Amino acid sequence: MTIRLFNDLTQQKEEFVPLEPGKVRFYNCGPTVYDYFHIGNARNFVVADALRRYLEYRGYEVTFVQNFTDIDDRMIKRSNDRGITVKQLADEMIAIYFEDAGALGVRKADVHPRATELIAEQIHMIQELIEKGHAYAVPGGDVYFRVTSKADYGKLSHKNLEDLVAGASERVDPDDRKEHPFDFALWKGQKPGEPAWDAPWGAGRPGWHIECSAMARKYLGDTIDIHSGGEDLNFPHHENEIAQSECVTERPFARYWVHNAHLMISGSKMSKSLGNFFTVRDILKHFDGEVVRMFLLSAHYRTQLNFSDELVDHTKRALERLRNTVSNLEHLAKVATTQQMTPDEAEVLGELSKARHRFVEAMDDDLNTADGIAVLFDLARELNSRLGPASSRELVESGLGLLKELAGVLGLLTKQSEEQDLAAEVEALIEARQAARKAKNWAESDRIRDQLKAMGIVLEDTPQGVRWKRA
Repeated sequence: MTIRLFNDLTQQKEEFVPLEPGKVRFYNCGPTVYDYFHIGNARNFVVADALRRYLEYRGYEVTFVQNFTDIDDRMIKRSNDRGITVKQLADEMIAIYFEDAGALGVRKADVHPRATELIAEQIHMIQELIEKGHAYAVPGGDVYFRVTSKADYGKLSHKNLEDLVAGASERVDPDDRKEHPFDFALWKGQKPGEPAWDAPWGAGRPGWHIECSAMARKYLGDTIDIHSGGEDLNFPHHENEIAQSECVTERPFARYWVHNAHLMISGSKMSKSLGNFFTVRDILKHFDGEVVRMFLLSAHYRTQLNFSDELVDHTKRALERLRNTVSNLEHLAKVATTQQMTPDEAEVLGELSKARHRFVEAMDDDLNTADGIAVLFDLARELNSRLGPASSRELVESGLGLLKELAGVLGLLTKQSEEQDLAAEVEALIEARQAARKAKNWAESDRIRDQLKAMGIVLEDTPQGVRWKRA
């Protein structure tokens, strides 16, 4: 089986073949760190994390780079409003990003470059573009990219300049210093009170698009395998990245472009500009991060996903079913009276292991996490129905390992330390309750049962002893 990804550049699913066998160069557009990121942003981060995890599961060595945009108009305005420096704002928000993204199970990238750390590289790229006739400086210290110099400009967004100008449907900065309305800023001359760096054409700061091109080139090379982000970045951001990068290197910039669809709320795109957004920080006050992650992966990444408390609550109940299966299997392994599998059990395990093939088949088909999650629930149902108190420890542990293996690829059922801490606390309370019952201290026994109930734990008396599960 081979992985197939929908490539926005060609508008079709393609077999994934990296530039270098066995290795993947992967760049994901990270946040502009002027504020908390919202749940719509989180979909991009979680999808990229899931793709990275799956590529690693399939044996690839992945170099994953995710940037931080730490200088732009919003950064400057917010830092001024708060009376702090742009760097202080960036430091604060990056720390918060790692905390909130970590709660969603998003692993840190191999490299998290900041735009302000690569100013020299950006200046050098701009100089190359000017020398090759692809960019020009104007009075005031600004430098613009000449879009008419790139014959295939628009190849990612499938737009052409004539239609863009005629339709005037995209945002264009009015500036009579520009040769073409869609020429975009590579460098912005310093305005009073703004941070600035020295450059041959005057002090200022880089434009948004050149930042990502420089960071991707620095850490992944002239050509990368995968570039991902939200579909709102397709144009103009990613289109402009392609134009400036390819004009400098004269090589293809990114081979596969992966964009996730918008997260919707009440039928509208969720965004800060519309004011209809929820920050991940606020959502985590009400829902466990793993629940939110599973919700974001519950639909195919290229389909729109509608957000509501009710839908996330439904996901919460679904995840509890998987967690209860894990608890059930851990209990069965603990009380098993036989160690080794019988031949009949080996056949059962063989049947259960077919779930791995179905999971890979789903994920190979353009990262279909929705179908991958469905496989987890099918497997959990089979494990609950086919394994019981008479099962050997080897069979139970093998079934449990299979469920955790596949869920782990999606970043689910991975909170082992928290679960272990909870399990230890629950087991201690159960022991105390058993001791109270043995001493006929029914009041204490009832108190402990009520305490466990308040923790969301339900006790069941079985021939093998007391077992517990989440309510």
